Amino acid sequence: MSIAERTAHDPYPEFTAGLRRLTGIDLDQYKRPQMERRIRTWITARHGDDDLLAELRRLRADDEELDAFLDRMTINVSQLWRNPEQWERIGRDVLPDLRAAGPARPLRIWSAGCSYGAEAYTLAAHVLDAGPGVRAEIVGTDIDNRVVARARRGIFSDADARDAPRDALLRHFEQTTDGTWAARPALRALVRFEQGDLLRVRPRREHHDLILCRNTVIYFTEEVRDALHERLVEALRPGGYLIVGATERVARAADLGLEPTHPFTYRKVG
Repeated sequence: MSIAERTAHDPYPEFTAGLRRLTGIDLDQYKRPQMERRIRTWITARHGDDDLLAELRRLRADDEELDAFLDRMTINVSQLWRNPEQWERIGRDVLPDLRAAGPARPLRIWSAGCSYGAEAYTLAAHVLDAGPGVRAEIVGTDIDNRVVARARRGIFSDADARDAPRDALLRHFEQTTDGTWAARPALRALVRFEQGDLLRVRPRREHHDLILCRNTVIYFTEEVRDALHERLVEALRPGGYLIVGATERVARAADLGLEPTHPFTYRKVG
């Protein structure tokens, strides 16, 4: 399709509307240039052209095509102990602080945009390693039902475990005969997984002690990102923590009632 033809007829809004009706995913909440380039590149590699409306017809007709498309678009990239320096701070500083100043009940921890569960299981490992004084209920949510089902299985590849501390990996996971790593029962008992769209969910006010929303918002528009961060802060109890990805930031953190405690780590004042 030529530039002139694209100018005369912009297929992207029709594509996003069709995808929203088909899957519930609203691509209009994401930065268009990056997302459209990602989609067109994927279509070209798969079919030899970047015709969005032809791809929409394929998505409606072919479940395998839809699965492959969603695998590409929902960016399910994760691993156990991803960004090890953040996990060191969580285990050394964040969890002990929450234990010392928090309520007697189990800590309520949310892995928002959990992908296939690596972050939630790593959290559970740190809770167990923090000692008997730390108890927690960890919930992971993701928009993609398929990765939620995978997260519930608690099985990870050797590549998923490449940055995991060996002693912690052996404590909390069992290596299977095919070389994968399966979460041990004590780990699985701390976590549960649910399907949920971060752009639509309305979490309970001041319900959570710790929220991790890492490497999730990079494709969102600034307005959508800021609105999401505001809802996440509302969901934190005073003294609770919000942790974002190592390439992300919370705009106007002080206005939201957050104070930075470590890189990419914020505590709700109050």
